[in-house]
Amino acid sequence: MFPQPNMAAALLQASQSEVLQEIQSNTLLNSSFWVNIALAGVAILLFVYMGRNVESQRAKLIWVATLLVPLVSISSYAGLASGLTVGFLEMPAGHALAGQEVLSPWGRYLTWALSTPMILLALGLLADTDFATLFTAITMDIGMCITGLAAALITSSHLLRWVFYGISCAFFLAVLYILLVEWADDAAAAGTAEIFNTLKLLTVVLWLGYPILWALGSEGFALLSVGVTSWGYSGLDIFAKYVFAFLLLRWVAANEGTVANATGLGPRETSGAAAPVDD
Repeated sequence: MFPQPNMAAALLQASQSEVLQEIQSNTLLNSSFWVNIALAGVAILLFVYMGRNVESQRAKLIWVATLLVPLVSISSYAGLASGLTVGFLEMPAGHALAGQEVLSPWGRYLTWALSTPMILLALGLLADTDFATLFTAITMDIGMCITGLAAALITSSHLLRWVFYGISCAFFLAVLYILLVEWADDAAAAGTAEIFNTLKLLTVVLWLGYPILWALGSEGFALLSVGVTSWGYSGLDIFAKYVFAFLLLRWVAANEGTVANATGLGPRETSGAAAPVDD
């Protein structure tokens, strides 16, 4: 028998109240949310100011994509701090915390599913890549985030948690290949290699920290507490999002002519393409 709508609402409210109390009683966890909310707010104001004189369409698109990163983050972290996107999960048999209820800030995956595609969009535009490669990078990235969410939420099987973790890492490898190989060549041809290589290395090194934290935290081997893991994710977010965005926007504002001269998102031409033959 299904609960009535008013009963379901009451249960949801009670659950959120319990979660909120748990968050507020954990200083380490609570501070990891609010520090990011504050920094995202500062980043939004700073990035709006930095992009005030951007005029070319391509530079504006990079600016909007970059601005969306802290906009998504402040919304997401507000959801985490309020308990809206946090819940208790009972870990399955075989897990280090089997049978225990663990606080899961699953809302982070929503943040990543919306903000990391914007990071890749900005990088792809900076590298002047073709549409197909940009589409591939963004869809692989979304797949990485969604399967990561599945790995975090599964409570029926310890093995399946790691299966989805492996699938998520496979998506991640595809993204890494595009960043390190495909777009590096595109950026060299577009004249943006210097800043692209800096942002590429920053992104790759920091993004590698997320699956490592998952494995070490309560979702994986449970070697780290929820609060420590949350601060690890928050620290990575600060550098992978706000510092990344600042460096990118500063360069775009100072080199708008280079960005504006990009050829667009057309198909990549190959030297071996055959010329049309007249009848």
